[in-house]
Amino acid sequence: MYADIVKKNPHLKIYRTSDPEFIPFGYRITDIDAAAFIEASKKADEVKEGSLYVAEADYFKDLDVAKDVEIKYYGELPAQAGYCYGYSNKLNAVEWHKSSEINVATTDLILFLGSVQDIVDRKIDSSKIKAFYVEKGEVLEVYATTLHFCPCQVSEAGFGCVVVLPKGTNVPLEGEYEDKLMFRKNKWILAHVDNKGLIDRGVIAGVTGENYEVKY
Repeated sequence: MYADIVKKNPHLKIYRTSDPEFIPFGYRITDIDAAAFIEASKKADEVKEGSLYVAEADYFKDLDVAKDVEIKYYGELPAQAGYCYGYSNKLNAVEWHKSSEINVATTDLILFLGSVQDIVDRKIDSSKIKAFYVEKGEVLEVYATTLHFCPCQVSEAGFGCVVVLPKGTNVPLEGEYEDKLMFRKNKWILAHVDNKGLIDRGVIAGVTGENYEVKY
């Protein structure tokens, strides 16, 4: 499928996570078995359009592998295993956390990744962002300095990705703060200037350039 997606997207340079270009953004984890996550994800409610993010999904809570991730990658700090799935095929925004994020691909998908170091005056051009093809079953550590957002689908069937983060991440803030990039707990975000939906919700428009679209 990778070769087919590359052929359909001549406007995009699409890397694989095994390419050296991935090294600044994350780490390919080989000591975590994705199978239990993939099986449990089948219990998620159906999404017919758009994408859905559940910060902490009940169907992951009792998995031994979820506890393994908590111990190995968060040093016993409480973590939450959630799920992002549905339909999306554009860059649309970039977000980041003050902690690594563990991703488990339950389908093949594409991640757009960049570096917080490339944000200048709350702006970043999309030319600084790279596309990576992730195969079903891959487990990735996405570093705290890595910009990312909703995965993109590579087929009509949509995408699915387990998201493990420190407990409490991505839930609503309890106060108002001077830092207007902070949108949720442990979540900072910039919308693409074309993403009216996010901008109308108060997200600062800071991603300029092409709003990359994945053809499939």
